[in-house]
Amino acid sequence: MKNKILALLALPLVLLACKKDFEEINTNPNAPTTVEPEFLLRQVIYDLGEQMSYESFVAGNLLSQHFAMVDFNLFDRHDLSSPQLGGNPWPVLYRNMRDNETMLNQANEASVYAAYKGPGMVLKAYIAMTLTDIYGDVPYFEAVSAKEGIINPAYSNQEAIYTADGGILDLLERAVTEMTNSTATNLKGDILYNGDLNGWIKFANSLRIKALMRISGQQNVSAQLSQIISEGNYMQGNADNATFSFTANRPNNFRMANLRDGDFNSFVMSTTMEEILDTLQDPREAIFFRPVSKDTTFNYNGAPNGRNASDAIALDTLSLPGTIFRENTAGLQANFMTAWETGFFIAEAQHIGLVSGDAKTTYDNAVRMSLEYWNAAEPNDYLSGGAATFDPNNALEQIITQKWLGNIINGYEAWIEWRRTGFPNLVPAEASLNNGQIPVRMPYPTDEEALNATNYQSAAAATNGNSVNSPVWWDN
Repeated sequence: MKNKILALLALPLVLLACKKDFEEINTNPNAPTTVEPEFLLRQVIYDLGEQMSYESFVAGNLLSQHFAMVDFNLFDRHDLSSPQLGGNPWPVLYRNMRDNETMLNQANEASVYAAYKGPGMVLKAYIAMTLTDIYGDVPYFEAVSAKEGIINPAYSNQEAIYTADGGILDLLERAVTEMTNSTATNLKGDILYNGDLNGWIKFANSLRIKALMRISGQQNVSAQLSQIISEGNYMQGNADNATFSFTANRPNNFRMANLRDGDFNSFVMSTTMEEILDTLQDPREAIFFRPVSKDTTFNYNGAPNGRNASDAIALDTLSLPGTIFRENTAGLQANFMTAWETGFFIAEAQHIGLVSGDAKTTYDNAVRMSLEYWNAAEPNDYLSGGAATFDPNNALEQIITQKWLGNIINGYEAWIEWRRTGFPNLVPAEASLNNGQIPVRMPYPTDEEALNATNYQSAAAATNGNSVNSPVWWDN
C-alpha cells in the first residue's frame, strides 16, 4: 500500500516533467521551422516558371490555337471544366502566391532581408495579374491569410485588383521606388537577374506597361504610360528579359520532354498557326514544329482545334511540336516578361495614339528581338516587302499577331491578348462543347465550390453561373 501511495504522489511530478519537456523532446532539431527568403525566392521563381510553362503549353496553347490535339480532347473542344493533361493553373498560382507572401513578410519584418521586398512585390503583382486575367474576380486582398484567421477569402473584383491600393499597379510602382532607393546587395536565390535590382526595376516597369495596356479599354492610361516610356527604364533588349533557361536533362528540363510518346504526340500544329506561319513565310516554323514525316505537298501541316472524332486523321501527315520542346529543351526558356513583348505593347500604344513615337520603328525592333529570342534568322525581306512589313492600315493585327507568335511558350498570355484585341483571328472548335463560342475566361475550379462555398456562390453569380463566356472587367 505504501508503495502505491508513493507512486501516486510521484505521478503528477512525472506528468509535469513530461509536459515541461514535451515540446523540446518532440522537436526535430534537424527540421527547420522557417525557410530563408533566398530559398523561397528561388522556389517561387522556378516553380512558377516551370509549372506555368507546362500549363501554358498543354492548355493555354489550345485556347490560343498555337497547337491542336489529335485525340478527342474535351479541353480543346472548350469544355474547360474537364482539365486533362493540364488546365487548372489555380493551385499553382495560389501556392506560389502563399510562398511569395511568406518571403514578403520576412522582408518587412527584418531589415536584413530588405532586398527581397521589391522583387517580392513584383512577383505578387505578376501572380495577381495572371490569376485575374485568366479567371476574372478572384480572392486577392484576403488571399493567403490563414495565419490571420481568414480561411474563406472573399473574391476581389478585377478593377480593384488592378487599381486599388495594394493592387497590381500600386505594388509595381511601390516596388520600383523601393528598389530604386535600396542600398541592399544581398539578394540571393535570384535565378532571373542574379541579384541585380536594376533588372527587377526594368521587369517591374515592363509589367506596368503591360498592366496599363490591359486596362486601357476601361481607363485613360495615357499619362502613366507616357511617363514610364519617357523615363526609358524598362526592358529594351533580350538581355533584360525576365526568363530562365531549362536544362537538357532532368530534373530541370521542360516537362513536356518527360511525357510519354502517346501524350506528347497528341499535340500538333493547329490550322490557325499553319495559316499564319505560311502567310508570313515565318522562319520560326521550323523551330516551333517538325516537318511531316510522310511525303505530302506541304512540309508543315496542321489540324483543326477541337476536331470531330469521326474525321479520320493520320499522325504522320501532321506537324508535331519542335525538338526545342522535347529533345533540346536547353534552348527553351520559362518566360515571365520579355523586351519584345514590351515593345509590342508600346508599338500598339503609339499606333492608337496613347503615347507619342514611331510605331513602325518600335514594331520592327520588337519583331527582330522576338526572332533573336527564338534563334531564328530574319529573312531579307521579312520587314521590307514581306507579309510582316508594317502596314498602318493593318498595324494592330500585325502587332498582336507577332506577339502571339512569340508567346508560344506562354499560351495563356496569347489567349488573354486575343480576348482583349480580337487578334489573331481564332476559329471556333470544330466539335465545340461551348455552342461554337471561344471561351473568354477560365471557370473557377470545383474545389472552390466545396471549400469556399459562400464566396464562390457570389463569384459564380457574377459570372452567369461560372460561365466561360462571361467577359472579365477589362474585356467589357
